Amino acid sequence: MSEESSRPRGQSDRLVRRAHTVSGLILFTYVTHHLLNHSFGILSTDALAIVGRWFVIFWHHPVTTFALYGAFTVHFLGALYAVYRRNSLRDMNRAEVTQLALGLLIPVFLIAHATGTRILDEFFDADPSYLYVQLLVWKFVPHYALNQTVLLLAAWIHGCIGLHLWLRYRPGYRRLLPLWLTLAVIVPTLSLSGFVASGMEVLRLAEDGAWLSQAVASFELPRGERARDIVRLVERVEYGYYGLVLFAFAARAVRLHLSRKREPDVTLTYHTGQTVGHRAGASILETSRAAGIPHASVCGGRGRCSTCRVRIGIGLDALPPPSELEQRVLRRVGAPDNVRLACQTFPEVDMEVTPLLPPAQASVEDTGARPDYLAGQERDIVVLFADIRGFTRLSEQRLPYDTVFILNRYFSEMGHAIEEAGGRIDKFIGDGIMALFGIDRGLETGARNAIAAARGMAENLKRLNESLAADLDEPLRIGIGLHGGPAIVGELGYRTTRGLTAVGDTVNTASRLEALTKEHGVQLILSEAVIEASGLVLELGETAEISARGREQSVAVRLIADASRLPPARPQMNAG
Repeated sequence: MSEESSRPRGQSDRLVRRAHTVSGLILFTYVTHHLLNHSFGILSTDALAIVGRWFVIFWHHPVTTFALYGAFTVHFLGALYAVYRRNSLRDMNRAEVTQLALGLLIPVFLIAHATGTRILDEFFDADPSYLYVQLLVWKFVPHYALNQTVLLLAAWIHGCIGLHLWLRYRPGYRRLLPLWLTLAVIVPTLSLSGFVASGMEVLRLAEDGAWLSQAVASFELPRGERARDIVRLVERVEYGYYGLVLFAFAARAVRLHLSRKREPDVTLTYHTGQTVGHRAGASILETSRAAGIPHASVCGGRGRCSTCRVRIGIGLDALPPPSELEQRVLRRVGAPDNVRLACQTFPEVDMEVTPLLPPAQASVEDTGARPDYLAGQERDIVVLFADIRGFTRLSEQRLPYDTVFILNRYFSEMGHAIEEAGGRIDKFIGDGIMALFGIDRGLETGARNAIAAARGMAENLKRLNESLAADLDEPLRIGIGLHGGPAIVGELGYRTTRGLTAVGDTVNTASRLEALTKEHGVQLILSEAVIEASGLVLELGETAEISARGREQSVAVRLIADASRLPPARPQMNAG
C-alpha cells in the first residue's frame, strides 16, 4: 500500500485511540473523585455534605463541565467506533471482554442517575445534593441502592481495566503493581462503606417527620408536568442509547458482509506455507485474525506491546517507513529492519510474513527489550555440567523426604556458587546441573567466571558435607565438566517451560567431560580451551587427551582432583 493510502488509516486509528485514552483519563479522574467523596460518609452526613459542595464547585465550573461532557461523548463514540472497526469479537481476551461489557452496562445505570442529579441541577434549577441522593436511594426508592452499587463498581472496574491495559507495558507500573492493586480494592471499599454508613444515618434522621419535610423542600424538585418531562427525557435518552449500540453492531455486520464479498487485493504467505487473501486497508494482524490464523497480540492491536511483530520477506521494499509510534516500539525491543508490527502494517503488494512470537505464550514480559540471542545465535560460551557421584545408591537408602531435602540443600549451595560467579543456571536434570557462562560478555570472561564457579562449588560442597555430616553415611562427591567454544544459544521450549539454553558440540563435550570425572577419579575436568580463553596460568592438575563421544578429534583437558585448589579468579558479574 502506498504511504498516502496506508498512513491515513493507521493515523486515524491512533488518533481515535489517543482521544479515547485521554477522555477515559478525565472520566476516571471524575469517578475517583466521586468515590473518594462517598468515603467521607463514614464520618457523617455533614462531612459528606461539605466535600460534596467542593465537588460541585470544581466539576460544575464551565471549563470542567465542558471537559467532562466532552470526555463522555468522545469516550462513548470511540467505544462504538471500536466495536464497528473490530473484525472479530472472538479474539478478545478476558480483560477486553470485561471492559467492553462493563462499558456497555454503565450507561444503563448512569442515565437515570445523571438525569436525577446533574440534569436537574443544570436545566431544572433543583438542588440535588448528596443528601437528596441518599434520601432517594435509602428512603423513597430502596432498590436504587443496588443500581448505585452496580454503577459504582462497574465504572471503577471498567476504569481500572483500562488503566491496566494502557500502562502494563511500562516497567515502572509493573514494579508497583501490588500498590495499584491495593488501591483498586481500597477506593471502592471505602466508597461503599461511606455510602452505606451515610445511608443508615439518613434513615435515622428521616424518622423525624419535620426534618424529612424540611429536607425534601430544600431540594426544590420539579413537580407535576415538569416531573413527567424528566421521566420522558430519561426514556428518550435510554432508547437513544440502545439504538446507538445496536446501530454500531449492525453497521459492523454490514461492513464485514460487504468486505467478504470483495475479491482480495493481494496475498499474504505465512511461514507455514499458508496463503491468505488480504484486502487493502486491513493490517496484517486483522488479516491473520480474519483467516483464523493464531497471532500474538497482547495489547489487542493497539501498537503498544510489540508481541504481534512479524518478519517481512518478499514485499518489504514496498512498505512505507514505520510511523513514529511503530518505530518507538520496535526500538524498544531492538527489532531489525525487516521486522514490523503486524497491527501497524497495511500491505498493498503480495508479501511473505513470519510471526515471531508464539500466540499461546506471548505475555507482557515479551514487550520489553530482549537480547538478540533469544531468537537464536551462535556464540562462543563456556558450558558447565555437574553431577553427584553415586546418588542413585544414596537415594535408595533414604525416604523420599530426606532425598528431596538433601537435593535442595545441594542445589542451593551449587546454584549460589554459579550465580555468584556470574553464571546462568540453564537447568537441573535429576541431580545434575547445567550452567552457561559468557553469553553476554564473551568467551574470556565466561572462562574466568566458569573456573571461579567450579572453585566456589567445591568450597560450598565442603561446607555442605560438614553441615550434613550427621545425615550422610559418607560425604557427597561431585564431578564437574567445563568446556568452551561455539554453541547455538536461544530460547527453546514449549509454553511455560521455555527458557534460554544452548545446544551443539560444545555442550555435548562439556557433558562428556563431566561423565569422565568418575572414570578418572577427579572432581573437575576442564578443557585446555577454557584455560587458554581465561588467560590464567594454571599449573594445577594433570594434562590429558580425552576422546569425547561423537568427536573425531580428542580434547586436551586438565584433570583436577580438588577444584577448591584452583587459583581464585575474580568473576566479572552480569556475564551470563
